[in-house]
Amino acid sequence: MSHWIILPVLLPAFVAPFIVLAARYHIGIQRVFSMAGVLSLIAVAIGLALTASDGTVLLYQLGDWAAPYGIVLVGDRLSTMMVLLTSVLALFVLLYAIGSGWDDRGRHFHALFQFQLMGIMGAFLTGDLFNLFVFFEVLLIASYGLMIHAGGTVRLRAGVQYVLFNLLGSTLFLFALGAIYAETGTLNMADLAQRVDLISAEASVGIRVASVLLLMVFAIKAALVPLHFWLPSSYAEAPAPVAALFAIMTKVGAYAIIRVYTLVFAPDLEVTAGLHSVWLLPAALISLGVGSVGILAAKSLDRLVAFAVIGSMGMVMISISLFTPLSISAALYYIIHSTLAGAALFLICDLARAGRTSLALTAQAPISGAPLTAALFFVAAIAMAGLPPLSGFIGKLLILDAGFDTTAMVWIWAIILGASLISVVGFGRAGSTLFWKARSVSPPENAAATPSPTALSYVSVAGLIGLLVAHTVLAGPASRYTDAIAAQLFAPTDYMETVLDTPGKLSDATGEGY
Repeated sequence: MSHWIILPVLLPAFVAPFIVLAARYHIGIQRVFSMAGVLSLIAVAIGLALTASDGTVLLYQLGDWAAPYGIVLVGDRLSTMMVLLTSVLALFVLLYAIGSGWDDRGRHFHALFQFQLMGIMGAFLTGDLFNLFVFFEVLLIASYGLMIHAGGTVRLRAGVQYVLFNLLGSTLFLFALGAIYAETGTLNMADLAQRVDLISAEASVGIRVASVLLLMVFAIKAALVPLHFWLPSSYAEAPAPVAALFAIMTKVGAYAIIRVYTLVFAPDLEVTAGLHSVWLLPAALISLGVGSVGILAAKSLDRLVAFAVIGSMGMVMISISLFTPLSISAALYYIIHSTLAGAALFLICDLARAGRTSLALTAQAPISGAPLTAALFFVAAIAMAGLPPLSGFIGKLLILDAGFDTTAMVWIWAIILGASLISVVGFGRAGSTLFWKARSVSPPENAAATPSPTALSYVSVAGLIGLLVAHTVLAGPASRYTDAIAAQLFAPTDYMETVLDTPGKLSDATGEGY
């Protein structure tokens, strides 16, 4: 049993209450401990990812209670990769929050930030569905507090909408868990994989209903159309660092779908056959279309980026819905790209806000630091729109390749290529309006000089852009690693044997039964 795997959950869980109890009124101390916590998370995440990179499955049994009776945390290639991605994202978001002063506009930003990390890490590492629900609720509570950070009527209204939609998802999640437990008597995912496989087609009504409910819950988290209504206002109105951190939130939904529907409800499982192609693929295609049209129609930069996130999730879910090793690998490569690109764009929105009355896409007087902000926007927009040479283009090619031999190939290629063209036009219109047409607008007479964004703010965004460049340059090693993750997901024997402590008793991936 590895004790290191619980540290990504414990570290923020201890840092957050310390900040509340001992440093509530001292922003400098809060920043020091919050930054130390995030740096420690990165170190632990790197260690876990390196350990799991050879296919090792890490296990931690809380209270030393064995599965399926006890609570377990499990680290394989997929979960440790997501933990590392979250930790690195958190570092740059936190740097921006400190550099821009956003963290000083409310008393509890750093504590809520740490609780948010705790929920995200727990969702990626948990080995049973009930604790996935628990960590989803931790996410919901902390994210609501972060959303209304610094106050405001509009922000509060968007936060209430966000909470209501996610409470609906939580209710459906409980119904699904109740149905699954009634049918199988367990919620441990490794144990469920065995028990669901034994259910006959004639007695599969209950488990099919549960699998559909779970898919709806995860689709809400992933902001798939028509369950996406909470995202545009929530992300657009949230403080910039919060919206940037939320770039990983929709990926929690995608992760849950990948985990549950490759392990518990495997693609070749008879009782849930056709679920992915019937429900998930059409919703993903429509999400990509809605996201791209939203980019073109958006009247403000923050709304444009929010719809870009919806479109990127549509792209991810198209690949996931095919449920082949090739498509899952492509989806994971694109998840890394879209998380970094989305976070960078939300932070750039805040840079563009400096010196402007609003983020409306109308010609206004030039802003402070406009050349550097425009350059960062140009690179991030190219990445999000999927133009060469950055990782968005590579990820898009991988997804197109994964869909080439499918029956829905024409729809997949047509919608992806069409959405890409629309996105390019939308981002081009926004950039030219914000940064080029501003040259023709004179500032008001006697207008006070507006301060430029701080150097640390630019460093934070440049760091995310640098990671996108690295993801492009290292596309070969990155795609080979996502191939290894997909191979492990579609051969879950090691995962199940480690969790259930039954080495050698389950079949290998060649399939001779459990």
